[in-house]
Amino acid sequence: MPLPFEYQNATLEFERFMVDARDLAGLNTTNMAWNMVVGVLHTFRRRLSIDQALRFADLLPPVLRAIFVEGWRPGEPVAGFGTREELLAEVRAVRPAHNFSPPDAIAAVAAALRRHVDVAALERLLPSLPAGAKEFWSGQVS
Repeated sequence: MPLPFEYQNATLEFERFMVDARDLAGLNTTNMAWNMVVGVLHTFRRRLSIDQALRFADLLPPVLRAIFVEGWRPGEPVAGFGTREELLAEVRAVRPAHNFSPPDAIAAVAAALRRHVDVAALERLLPSLPAGAKEFWSGQVS
């Protein structure tokens, strides 16, 4: 079996994702988008059980999958979704001195993610995740 395309081109695909996230968030550089992407992925991960997180990670391209699980402490308690403002505050807490996440950061990352995953598979998975997951990944950028 040949090396799968998603692994042969992981860096290229990740850069395309970062450009989409940057543009959808209205940021100037992918460096500015980095903490936003990390914050959104880790904020979502905190709301999932181990099984749910691994099923979600299976949908992600390789580099996003690695970011999603980096620094994870599976023994930590699972958080509730809370308000959009609380979620955004958590996203912005990632390296706050260098975090340029706009008010629609979650929606921007969600919209970018939808361009780079199997959306049908994502839509099948979301109802099996905690309440709030579907809205989190709706991707409605204002």
